[in-house]
Amino acid sequence: GGDPCSIWSFKETAQNRSTTAALSSLGRMLSEQIHTDVTIDASNGSIGAHRAILASRSPVFHSMFAYNLKEKELSTIKISDMTIDVCEAFLGYLYGAAQIEDFMAHRSALLRVADKYDVSDLKELCEESLLEDIDTKNVLDRLQDAYMYQLPRLKRSCIAYLVNFGKILDIRDDLNVFLQSADRELIGEIFQEVLDTWKGF
Repeated sequence: GGDPCSIWSFKETAQNRSTTAALSSLGRMLSEQIHTDVTIDASNGSIGAHRAILASRSPVFHSMFAYNLKEKELSTIKISDMTIDVCEAFLGYLYGAAQIEDFMAHRSALLRVADKYDVSDLKELCEESLLEDIDTKNVLDRLQDAYMYQLPRLKRSCIAYLVNFGKILDIRDDLNVFLQSADRELIGEIFQEVLDTWKGF
């Protein structure tokens, strides 16, 4: 006999509270190291984590724990190409407790980790973030990352920044060094964009 919308409002509120409480608990599991059952050895430190969380968020971790790999036997994952700061930021994201400061500070490294461990939502988030502040200091690094990790939007934006905004001349020395080691396919795309732009004049 009350407001017909009230029950839907209650359900939404209950769901939101449940989600918030669950994420808070997951964050505490990581920050307080509650019943961790696997250790991640980064290049300069270690941190405990939970197999179930890692396996549910990453197909790569799922495979590690599902089959007879050394990580399954030793309860240790050695990741020598990741610092402990990046590892903590990565785990924070997986546990739903990401901190924006940590994400922004390590987003390029997080992109590599997301690609390595097949965490597609984090990879997409990194790409969206890297699209926002392309400049002459980072455009070549981001262009290389975009090509390496198959990020078409980021790649197009970097090439457009170089060509359409006339930044090639501003960084010509760095670009010459970049072109000496870049993949031929990527070099071809850059020059094709240059030619297409010149045709427009």
